[in-house]
Amino acid sequence: MLQSHITTFLKYCKVVKFSVKSLQSLSIRLNEFNIFLNKNPPRDIQGISYRNLLDFTTRYNSPSVHVKKARVWALRQFFHYLKLHNVIAENIASGLRYPKIEKTIPVYLTIDEYNRLLEYFCQSANSFIGLRNLTIIMMLGILGFRTSTIISLNIQNVDIFSGLVRITEKGGRNRPVVLPAIICGVIGQYLDHMPYYRGPLFITERHKRASPRTLQHLFRHAADHLDIDKHLHAHLFRHTAATHLNKVAGTNITQSVLGHSQRKNTLKYAHLNPDKYAQYMRRHPFMKFQPAKEE
Repeated sequence: MLQSHITTFLKYCKVVKFSVKSLQSLSIRLNEFNIFLNKNPPRDIQGISYRNLLDFTTRYNSPSVHVKKARVWALRQFFHYLKLHNVIAENIASGLRYPKIEKTIPVYLTIDEYNRLLEYFCQSANSFIGLRNLTIIMMLGILGFRTSTIISLNIQNVDIFSGLVRITEKGGRNRPVVLPAIICGVIGQYLDHMPYYRGPLFITERHKRASPRTLQHLFRHAADHLDIDKHLHAHLFRHTAATHLNKVAGTNITQSVLGHSQRKNTLKYAHLNPDKYAQYMRRHPFMKFQPAKEE
């Protein structure tokens, strides 16, 4: 029923430069909605009711809270597009509310766990692939780069003499990031083994650009050899970078390194700093209270 409208909407989203993940999410959720409507189809697109939207977002296939949120977002975007192009008279999806998602404490690697990972990858850093893996782990855990940022890096984006790298982030945004000297040193050794001077920075043994699967294999291989009671994935390293950087540099620097436009986004990644809170508590006036001794 809605397939032609969904197709034109997704083409429109691609033209206005929605991210690849956003396009994938919109496609999945809107096609689900189309299947849902086809089970009990209204007479036409104007006959779709708010109750249809509510049943789909909250009940269809018993969705998780994250799926509910994705469905609400997709419908609000889709019906806004239909209203703009006069396909419908009113955007009935504007009244859909996003479900409340409980905040969780970020999981991150401790200093000991991350150091063990570094030591593990250092053991094989005498080969081209070993140096590649070590560089990736350092960029993930120290700078908090996303998977998409890592795999999109090109050799010409890196200037180890100036200690800078220009990265591409979500939405195609570009920005420079300062490279610590220790990472510049490892990248320098890695580049000495590169077969060319331009193109992808991180490549496979077949000289193809590294993919998300490359990183997954890297994490799985490390998890099989190290006793770390955490699921290794790119966002775990992002939480790790944010948490430990926040301890020594504060929120402003952490926000700049992670590339967040709003401070609240940084706070989602940075774990509470127990060392700093302990210092404050020692200075708390009630901590000087002395209970009376019995005579």
